[in-house]
Amino acid sequence: MSVLDDWTAQVRAALELTPAHPDEHKLVLDIARDVAHGVLRPAAPVSAYLFGLAVGRGADPVASAAAITELAARWAEQHPAGEE
Repeated sequence: MSVLDDWTAQVRAALELTPAHPDEHKLVLDIARDVAHGVLRPAAPVSAYLFGLAVGRGADPVASAAAITELAARWAEQHPAGEE
């Protein structure tokens, strides 16, 4: 078990959560990467939080992750680096 797996399991137990998807930490890390690179680094944890809220309210994790990744890609196209 990796440190990430161990940490995730401990946090999940402390918060009394069951995994919403077998690869949930990969989905969150992918979202954070895509948003940090396509939008803004501080937007990554906020987006991950919003992803968690959506999934906690019953949204499909894979579809939600795909939607955020798509939004980040669109944002990057519409807001080239250095243009603010």
